[in-house]
Amino acid sequence: MKPYYQKDNFTLYNADSLEFLKELPENSVDMIFADPPYLLSNNGFTVHAGRRVSVNKGEWDKSNGFKKDFDFHLNWIKACKRTLKPQGTIWISGTYHSIYQCGFILQNTGFHILNDISWFKPNGSPNLSCRYFTASHETLLWAKKDKKTNHVFNYARMKVGDWPEDFLKKPNTQMRSVWAINTPKPIEKKFGKHPTQKPTDLLKRIVLASTNKGDLIIDPFTGSSTTGLAAYLFDRRFIGIDNEKKYLDLSIKRFKELDKNLKNKLK
Repeated sequence: MKPYYQKDNFTLYNADSLEFLKELPENSVDMIFADPPYLLSNNGFTVHAGRRVSVNKGEWDKSNGFKKDFDFHLNWIKACKRTLKPQGTIWISGTYHSIYQCGFILQNTGFHILNDISWFKPNGSPNLSCRYFTASHETLLWAKKDKKTNHVFNYARMKVGDWPEDFLKKPNTQMRSVWAINTPKPIEKKFGKHPTQKPTDLLKRIVLASTNKGDLIIDPFTGSSTTGLAAYLFDRRFIGIDNEKKYLDLSIKRFKELDKNLKNKLK
């Protein structure tokens, strides 16, 4: 399949992720970060920038009922497992609407869950209905393909690294499983935004924690490619897949700016 965009170690494909993953060589990928559709577009409302806005994100985020939603997650997770190296790992981000299905499927397909991370959003949106607790976190599952193999975990970098964005992380202490990281900064939406865009600080930490230089990282639901920007920044190889060209075009704009800034620093 011809790439939609490719430069250096940053490659994007306009494709159905499941079909694309089937074409990848078996045991070829070091790490996968997946932020699958939460299937939440149900004509409800939320708050953004102090305003009441629709939760609808697009056709890709509409639920097709429990069984079909479950099968969707089962199929892409199985496809990911085939492509991962024996020591490879997968990260999955989600809310309670999807993450428990994904966790069950990970265990049922033979993955070994290493951690569940609570990503706390200090600046999360308030709850409009006032009928239940305000959602202020997402869950990240980190799992390895084979329990018997040694996975990458850059423990020292997580412990002694500089993490100024996270007020919960104390200097020279083990990094814990609750991370306080704000939602994307305005500058990260300079060229537009994806409705489920992740902050660069979050993906930087994930990339640095669980991969080494030269590793191949894949994001099967790449959106605006925050994963790819973090991968490129730290000299990893990246493949992102999305079936909506407008988000791939947004990814390209973000990548070109990062690439230009990095090259300017080297001058």
